[in-house]
Amino acid sequence: MWNKHFSVLLHSARHICRAPAQRAGLLIQPVPQTENKDIMKKTLLLSALAAALTASLAHAGEKLSVAATPVPHAEILELIKPELAKQGVDLDIKVFTDYVQPNLQVSQKNLDANYFQTKPYLDTFNTQRGTELVIVQGVHVEPFGAYSAKYKSLDELPNGATIAIPNEVSTTGRALLLLQKAGLLTLKDPNSAQALPRDIADNPRNFKFRELEAATVPRVLNQVDLALINTNYALEAKLNPKRDALVIEGSDSPYVNYLVARPDNQDSEAIKKLSAALTSPEVKAFIEKRYEGAVLPAF
Repeated sequence: MWNKHFSVLLHSARHICRAPAQRAGLLIQPVPQTENKDIMKKTLLLSALAAALTASLAHAGEKLSVAATPVPHAEILELIKPELAKQGVDLDIKVFTDYVQPNLQVSQKNLDANYFQTKPYLDTFNTQRGTELVIVQGVHVEPFGAYSAKYKSLDELPNGATIAIPNEVSTTGRALLLLQKAGLLTLKDPNSAQALPRDIADNPRNFKFRELEAATVPRVLNQVDLALINTNYALEAKLNPKRDALVIEGSDSPYVNYLVARPDNQDSEAIKKLSAALTSPEVKAFIEKRYEGAVLPAF
């Protein structure tokens, strides 16, 4: 639309500038002074309008594409989209339901940034995939929880119970640390965030572990005895972490969710505006009201 108006204005300006010679035909005659002044005024006006349109187009053209998982990340981004538009940033939110593509798409420069992951997960991803993504700003914490469709407490879990856990290394370790904190097992290294089931030193109730992609874990809740679910996926599955989790991380959880970008764009003006918007008082109030403790501001 703007391009169309801009072309019309330029065409009009050329027409006005050619008018004196066209009126003269083959005979070159002087243009009356009053008419010449009128033409000059119109030309200057059109030039000013063209310049304004050019500036407006440049201002509106600052597009920023950000990958996010649906809840709460995409919801938070939708909240700040109007404010960013006022600042000249056209926020394009791309929703993903897995934890791999958002990083690959940013690394390959198909997208500008993402917002869905913790630093331990990012560190593991960079190491395993050879990417160089960087954290920009911590936004919120999603306390990790354990859920069951069969039992109302951890004490009710039978010997040999099947427990579903996410299979991403950093999240697997996070799940095992939570189970250790609940007294269900002991790890060889009690502080290892990278622990795997083979790193369990003591499993007195002979629990069996079923490792699945994080997004899949809520879908098997009725098929296992206990499932450790990332809060974003728990919310998507209509679970209330504060009410439904049999055990959950506290507010002191170190697993902050970050805005992530690349070294070449982490300091761009658009990323800076996005970072500031994500840590605004409006976002803090939105998180506290909408998620009622299931998601906690980290700023």
